[in-house]
Amino acid sequence: MPQQPAAAAASTTHLVLIPSYNPGRKVLETVRAARAQWTPVWVVVDGSTDGSAEWLQAEAATDPGLRVIVQPINRGKGAAVLEGITQAAQAGFSHALTMDSDGQHPETLIPTFMAASQAAPDAMVLGKPVFGPEAPALRVNGRKVSNGWANLETLGMGIGDSLYGFRVYPIAALMRVMHGTRFMRRFDFDPEAVVRLCWAGVRPINIDAPVRYFSPEEGGVSHFKYLRDNALLTWMHTRLLVGFVLRLPVLVWRRVRG
Repeated sequence: MPQQPAAAAASTTHLVLIPSYNPGRKVLETVRAARAQWTPVWVVVDGSTDGSAEWLQAEAATDPGLRVIVQPINRGKGAAVLEGITQAAQAGFSHALTMDSDGQHPETLIPTFMAASQAAPDAMVLGKPVFGPEAPALRVNGRKVSNGWANLETLGMGIGDSLYGFRVYPIAALMRVMHGTRFMRRFDFDPEAVVRLCWAGVRPINIDAPVRYFSPEEGGVSHFKYLRDNALLTWMHTRLLVGFVLRLPVLVWRRVRG
């Protein structure tokens, strides 16, 4: 039987939300590490077929601070987050820290990000990745393009990184922008969420956070498909650019005003 997590900070307003799709055994390490830092932790299993739903449900059976939501089919990261925050809002939570299930995100910074959110509840707290030498150069350099577009589309509101999924969202604001579009349900979720939240007047707070890349031998799993996902990002930024042009007078007025 797994050892129970150490006592973690308890909250009735902020929770950790982990969307998960076929992460392998890494998910158990990730969840236990997050639970050692925070209570509660919720996991949305997005149609996984690797047995992780059963592993997590067994974990939750002995840990009241862990909740597992199982989606019967894979619908995408954004859809998993939307399901999680919808149920979180119904339970009275106001903010959700999202993190990946594959161990890449720094669970030790959960309290730091939550404290920043609690101090500025109307803002979103964004992780700004600090890469190690093992990070794939193609991924590191490629995200600069998306970051450039995101800052153009928000008239430089200060998005430190548009793709890093370790961040705290105000749940009500995120639900509004997600219900306002049929997009941002899959890999396009992270960058589109920050752009649309900026459009809605939610300011970003950036905090440096390391990101870890694991080899397959270390249990690393990646679902990133270079051609497919870059095509999705290109389409996303095309429609966001159109939205930016339509909102340009409002964005300029907002910047001039303060």
